[in-house]
Amino acid sequence: MIISFQQTPIGRIGIAEFEGAITNLWFEHYIEPDGAEPGDTELLREAFRQLQAYFQGNLRAFELPLDPSGTPFMQEVWRRVAAVPFGRTASYRDIAMAAGNPKAVRAVGMANRRNPLPVFIPCHRIIGSDGKLTGYRGGLLLKQRLLDLEKCRCGIVSLPCL
Repeated sequence: MIISFQQTPIGRIGIAEFEGAITNLWFEHYIEPDGAEPGDTELLREAFRQLQAYFQGNLRAFELPLDPSGTPFMQEVWRRVAAVPFGRTASYRDIAMAAGNPKAVRAVGMANRRNPLPVFIPCHRIIGSDGKLTGYRGGLLLKQRLLDLEKCRCGIVSLPCL
């Protein structure tokens, strides 16, 4: 695994590549994983380029080879989460229903919490059924900031953007 860190508008981010796919994204308060080799590859440069374009409002969908590690259920949840459009939100219940198991709301929450590619797989777009923000690996302030960024770029609200 090769990992690269860069400063972004939301803090220092680490992105990892393994065998030609992006496998992880870490926010700055996470410790570099054991066995990761610091480095730079064309794919990691492209991942950061796309991430910066997203923060600048010039990119709404990432086009990167992603390979998150997880159970088949987690993989299905992440596919459903990735399908939530830029600037929109869905509830954990919506994702559970789309994944074919309406009673799996808590399991969807657990899969979201274990998403190794936040932002690229936009788990920040998943909220409670009551419309309230719920847990996010980067913290609720970052979750709100990402949602506000997307609303701003969609013309939904008039906020100072990143």
